[in-house]
Amino acid sequence: MQNNRNFLIAMVLSVAVLVAWQFLVIGPHTAAQRQQQEAAQQTSGEAQNPGSLQTPTTPAGTPQADNAAPSGRESVVPGQTPANSPATPQTREAALAGGPRIRIDTPAVSGSINLRGARLDDLRLKKYHETVDDGSPAIVLLSPESTKDAYFAEFGYSGQDVGQLPGPGAVWQGDTSQVLTPDQPVTLTFTNPQGITFTRKIAIDANYMFTVTDSVSNGGSAPVSLSPYGRVIRFSKPAVAPSYVLFEGLLGVFGDAGLSEVKYSSIEKDGETHPDKAKTGWLGITDKYWATTVIPTGERAFKPTFRYADQGRPYYQSDYIEDPVEIAPGASADVTTRVFAGAKVVDLIDDYEHQLNIPRFGQLIDWGWFYFITRPMFHAIDWLYRLFGNFGLAILTVTVVLKLVFFPLASKSYKSMARMKAMQPKIMEMRERYKDDKVKQQQAMMEIYKQEKINPAAGCWPMLVQIPVFFALYKVLYVTIEMRHAPFFGWIQDLAAPDPTSLFNLFGLIPITLPHALMIGVWPLLMGVTMFVQMRLNPTPPDPTQQMIFTWMPVVFCYMMAAFPAGLVIYWTWNNTLSIIQQTVIMKRNGAKIELFDNLKGTFRRKPKEQGTS
Repeated sequence: MQNNRNFLIAMVLSVAVLVAWQFLVIGPHTAAQRQQQEAAQQTSGEAQNPGSLQTPTTPAGTPQADNAAPSGRESVVPGQTPANSPATPQTREAALAGGPRIRIDTPAVSGSINLRGARLDDLRLKKYHETVDDGSPAIVLLSPESTKDAYFAEFGYSGQDVGQLPGPGAVWQGDTSQVLTPDQPVTLTFTNPQGITFTRKIAIDANYMFTVTDSVSNGGSAPVSLSPYGRVIRFSKPAVAPSYVLFEGLLGVFGDAGLSEVKYSSIEKDGETHPDKAKTGWLGITDKYWATTVIPTGERAFKPTFRYADQGRPYYQSDYIEDPVEIAPGASADVTTRVFAGAKVVDLIDDYEHQLNIPRFGQLIDWGWFYFITRPMFHAIDWLYRLFGNFGLAILTVTVVLKLVFFPLASKSYKSMARMKAMQPKIMEMRERYKDDKVKQQQAMMEIYKQEKINPAAGCWPMLVQIPVFFALYKVLYVTIEMRHAPFFGWIQDLAAPDPTSLFNLFGLIPITLPHALMIGVWPLLMGVTMFVQMRLNPTPPDPTQQMIFTWMPVVFCYMMAAFPAGLVIYWTWNNTLSIIQQTVIMKRNGAKIELFDNLKGTFRRKPKEQGTS
């Protein structure tokens, strides 16, 4: 029994140390680094004209052309930006008013297409808001280059001896009275002096997938060779501190090589990374809940690159350039690409992967190494949500289902613990007999276990099973947008956020703002109480150190869990409650004494020595 308890304590404390290290050391450290980086970016942005930077050197092997090389910041080559480009970042409203645009309006998004460069640089997500209040502003995903948090996607062409090409500075022709809707695509045109005409048709579905179809006609007298390119550029990182639970940064899937992920910190150090050439795949930039990706759809191979540069104004870029397409005089060629820009809704991402044949597009959502647990758990919770209409109830139901699935294991474990309790008098007698010989004591104890068919580690299995389930649920709550702003009941209006109440302001009765470290809400306290009760179902450890650990562990966990998503704390509390009921019933049926009330009395009873000195 003592070995079993020591193993359990070591296991639980190991998990506690890892979690505490993440939230008490790594979290504040990364948040401080992020604040320093944002301050540096803001200072450089104010001191440097966004349109005055020079194009970085194009890497070897990239085709060159006037106004077309997709390898760097050609969007800010002198002479391509407007003459009245501001010396400091513009407001979003001023940037949107600075040139011709075609409006976008669908059930899921609103925004506009910038005719300068035919960029997708203005996009709001109608279904998602900044806070739980539906009246708060909609999430802004894409913004123009002259704004502080610029973020956009664009396509162009590289070529030699073909004259001007429709790069970032080119102004496309289009009817600005058009509105891009799921039922109405828009058409843009660009013709250079050499007689090459580009006709661009942009369509969008009812969600977040744009389809860009270019028809390139060669009206000149000589054949031309053009290399299509696409890129996603971002001038700032997410405003929240990074988490080791979740990947955010530059990513893509390239043929059989599978998923490539490059963190912001890695690309800042390396400058560029060059995945292998591929014929199928996609690439872009992802956040916790949102992503923007470009998806080549042709048969031509493409060369992907991830980039970072800090020449005055830092930026991050995922880009690709395709093999050249040859167009004879009087002939034409079609180039089709797609852009995903929106929320990473699980079912929607999966549908795009299968219906549009986008390889491994589901990996845009970071399910983690234990995806074989995380994904099924999400789908189970999501199915129950559709049944009950509440994600909190779905989590409670999944907990019950898991208890039923693992009932045989738990039952066997608790029965073994009951037999161990029944053997306590015999074990205590043996310890007294061999109190001066620890080796004999261990040998005699193992002989008792063997005779009575007791597994001393059986009590650990329920906890071992619970740990991967716990982390899988944590991952589901943390990475899936379906859980974002999902309410439970009462004061819990966002299961993916910590409990907003606190013991230290009497749960809102005292109108004061508390530091994050003191936000210990109702549900973390309930979790601590259930953990305390569950531990008191077992005999009090004879060792004083173990007694102290068992006494204070619920308090430590209560404090740590206060920073976790409320949905996870609710799960843990409900799971503890079910475990208490299950353990009580099983052990009572096996004739074991329920230690709860005796242990509670012992916990709160004053020691005789203290009574004598009072």
